[in-house]
Amino acid sequence: MNPILKIEHVSKTYTGHKALDDVSLEIPQGSIYGLLGPNGAGKTTLIRVVNRITIPDSGRVVFDGRDISIDDIFHIGYMPEERGLYKKMRVGDQAMFFARLKGLDWLEAEKRLHQWFDRLEISDWWNKKIDDLSKGMAQKIQFICTVVHEPKLLIFDEPFSGFDPINADLLKREILRLRDNGATVIFSTHNMESVEEICDDITLINKSRNILSGSVDEIRRKAGGNTFQILFDNMERPIADILEGKAECIGESEGIIGGYTQQKIHISSDEDIHHVIAALNDNCRLRSFQEIIPGMNDIFIRAVNGTL
Repeated sequence: MNPILKIEHVSKTYTGHKALDDVSLEIPQGSIYGLLGPNGAGKTTLIRVVNRITIPDSGRVVFDGRDISIDDIFHIGYMPEERGLYKKMRVGDQAMFFARLKGLDWLEAEKRLHQWFDRLEISDWWNKKIDDLSKGMAQKIQFICTVVHEPKLLIFDEPFSGFDPINADLLKREILRLRDNGATVIFSTHNMESVEEICDDITLINKSRNILSGSVDEIRRKAGGNTFQILFDNMERPIADILEGKAECIGESEGIIGGYTQQKIHISSDEDIHHVIAALNDNCRLRSFQEIIPGMNDIFIRAVNGTL
């Protein structure tokens, strides 16, 4: 897929602090892209650069094939972590205000908003004040205000904050639906479980630099490093002899219920996997042979600590 957004060698410094240091990345069109990193890593600064709230000191941002311009904000929807709703306004007035601000005429704005309110089952909130809503309820209004103008690029910063599991799942389904309908989504979060569930690709920023980029599946597979969990019984020879240097055991073997033994092994290369399986089958009853794929939470910690 062609990138809808390219960040090319972007740097930004604030009063002696380098918030972004030569950051480059490409976000494929029609994808959900995770923007990850510890607090203070530079994620928010990068999002502000994309939204033209902040101008970089160097580098360029290319949106939809050309240098980004001020007019492109009408094709971007941004939901910041710190919400920006006016607490004393009525919900409907608030939503109309933001829809008109994004270029929709009155009739089209009203039509789309009522469709979204019906979709999220909140039509009876139209005349309530923002101040009367819970954090999760206000979050739904902010979400609608972000997507109502049907932008090409959506940026969500911690969108599930304040949601119970049912409403978080509802929002995830809506984000996936928007992606399937052609929108591109940048998804900034510390919730690695959500990253595994909905992100196609990620970039991890640490200390103002891009330290890891790629597809979620490929990054998880590479981080596994050919580590497998095997389950067996009736072993005829010592397992180290069977592996014949093609693999090595990790830790001690463990007995489990049912008389089977489990053991973690590391295989030297992809080419040796078939040989190891054949050797095990010749010398024991192999119950299972499963690759251990680390989760994004483990990968995040290892990458930030420099141990990946």
